[in-house]
Amino acid sequence: MSDNPSFVLRGIEDVVYEERPIPEVTDDEVLVEVKKTGICGSDVHYLLLAVSAALSSRSRWFSDTSRLESYQKVKNLKVGDRVAMEPGATCRVCDDCKRGRYELCPDIVFAATPPYDGTLARYYRIPADLCYVLPNDLTLEDGAMMEPLSVAVHSVSNIAQLRANQSVVIFGAGPVGLLCMAVAKALGARRIIAVDIVPSRLEFARGFAATETYTPSPLQPGEPRLAYSERNANIMMQTLGIEERGPKSIDLVVDASGAEVSIQTGILIAKQGGTFVQVGMGAAEIVIPVTTLLVKELNFKGSFRYGPGDYQLAIGLVAAGKIDLKPLVTHRFAFKDAIEAFQTTRAGKSPDGKPVIKAVISGPDVPSEDPL
Repeated sequence: MSDNPSFVLRGIEDVVYEERPIPEVTDDEVLVEVKKTGICGSDVHYLLLAVSAALSSRSRWFSDTSRLESYQKVKNLKVGDRVAMEPGATCRVCDDCKRGRYELCPDIVFAATPPYDGTLARYYRIPADLCYVLPNDLTLEDGAMMEPLSVAVHSVSNIAQLRANQSVVIFGAGPVGLLCMAVAKALGARRIIAVDIVPSRLEFARGFAATETYTPSPLQPGEPRLAYSERNANIMMQTLGIEERGPKSIDLVVDASGAEVSIQTGILIAKQGGTFVQVGMGAAEIVIPVTTLLVKELNFKGSFRYGPGDYQLAIGLVAAGKIDLKPLVTHRFAFKDAIEAFQTTRAGKSPDGKPVIKAVISGPDVPSEDPL
């Protein structure tokens, strides 16, 4: 096909379908025919808060899967391969790229992060080394889920370096939090505690990867946030039998919520000398109990996107049957219904009341219910 229908973000809540030229590729790039694309929170964020830099950006962020056309210098792929795309092309020459931290590259071209186009189109151009061939028993829908899974792999395996038989608390049972639980389980965590304020999310977490769940008590009228977090941490430790040292302590805390009180509580419940990883994005500035962080000698780390080896491990864990991504895809949409997909994700549930965990949009002319 010679046409390239594209779903384009022009401004705040202003999206249209356009015919775009088919991208021209260089000899180390490939042209990917997009089949499945997932929606994440940042997509909705750009839709609601688009700025001038985003006016020509296709409203997409996630990894996608497709069939592929290859060119002269491409040796790792062949025409027709089913691939998962890592949607961020880096400069490859800066200090961060050269030291193996390419996720920190200042010149990264990241799909659908303004001002760059995303992947809700028939064709997408990408460096060949950012495409990963899917094993035959994985679907293209599985492939589209490798991006959020790689975020979780980066947090739990790469940044936290979780080891078998350790205990983990994960704040936030949204898609990234759930996948962090799944990675922790796949890597042999002994105890995985999911924390959220939404009962349906915790119910899903229990059946998916968590060994235990915890619902925080409400903030009292006029109660300072840090005082609340101290109270919540005490209740949580008493209820779940958590101690600051020894076998009942928490080796790793991952915050996938971005909520200030979750971060505060996580610092308070982590073991002496334990690790805290921040992967959820919330307010730009928050108050933390820094003296507690200091005297515990916590390893407080940030986790941003994914880096070398994360996609390969994500694919390997799914291929080995250690993580099942299928339960996370709760809603599927045809390409022509992309606007409805964003509205549903924004609302957090479909008109029938079904909660959204992950919505997937099919490429042009691809059946929405076929995982391929």
